[in-house]
Amino acid sequence: MDFRDLAYFETIAETGHLGRAAEKLNRSQPALSKSIQRLEESLGARLFQRDGRRIKLTDVGELLLARGKQLRINIAETEREVRDYANGLVGNIRLGCAASMAEYLLPQLAEELLNRAPKLTLKLSIGQDDVLREFLRAGRLDAIICPLVTNDPEFKIYPVLQDEAVVVASADHPIFSTPFDQQELCRYQWVLPGPTVTARRWIDNAFISRQLPPPSVQIETNSISLLPRLIARTQLLSFLARETLEFGQGMSRLREVPLIETTMKRTVAVSVRAEGYLPSAAAALVELLREKGGVFMQGGGD
Repeated sequence: MDFRDLAYFETIAETGHLGRAAEKLNRSQPALSKSIQRLEESLGARLFQRDGRRIKLTDVGELLLARGKQLRINIAETEREVRDYANGLVGNIRLGCAASMAEYLLPQLAEELLNRAPKLTLKLSIGQDDVLREFLRAGRLDAIICPLVTNDPEFKIYPVLQDEAVVVASADHPIFSTPFDQQELCRYQWVLPGPTVTARRWIDNAFISRQLPPPSVQIETNSISLLPRLIARTQLLSFLARETLEFGQGMSRLREVPLIETTMKRTVAVSVRAEGYLPSAAAALVELLREKGGVFMQGGGD
């Protein structure tokens, strides 16, 4: 089996169309057809079947796609491991961190890491937890720091610290003018992340489980840095980590909307893949977080 044929196969499977795959790969359709033919002959099975004007995978094709992606990840990791060993690298870590905690956690973590290993290099990716998990699953990150949802057999998950997420509003929001309860929050519009993000799912369920309508989202965004000015200049409610509210930049014009029903207590964890190459530097990062993660959080106001 030729790895180039396997790469072509993945692109054809993703597009579901030989012509579009040819354009994307800058190859001719006959060349791609021959590539698939070689794979099918080596496996002794059909990989695609016609579905109108498109083509779709057979059951054998679905299996090859799943195994092929994992094989590609394994090859990339092997190359990286061998290259690291051959070059005698001190260490490089590809770290993902949820946007809700990056500002108050990463500066202290990076300071400690660089004190211990001055030549260490870090590639930081900040994003929503749903995206980070997919990047980790695909082998694009070595470790991620984000809220713990459920145990996933593909990951090794190590709890690091406890924090809370709370509803926030501008300091002069009309909700503070009179006593309020959770139902009163339903009168206002919200700015929240997408529905696949952990915090969004939790706050939606906090209303639905009490037979209340979920927050009415007027603005959906994955940018934490945008939120302070956005909330301060509007009558929108939002949902943030308490540490972001207390220690984040530009939060002075915001105020917590204190309700037990909408206060999310959560565990922040560092996760790595259960299988695959974990650089020694990334392993050291995991141990450091397990040892001092709570201290890093307490240092957020420094």
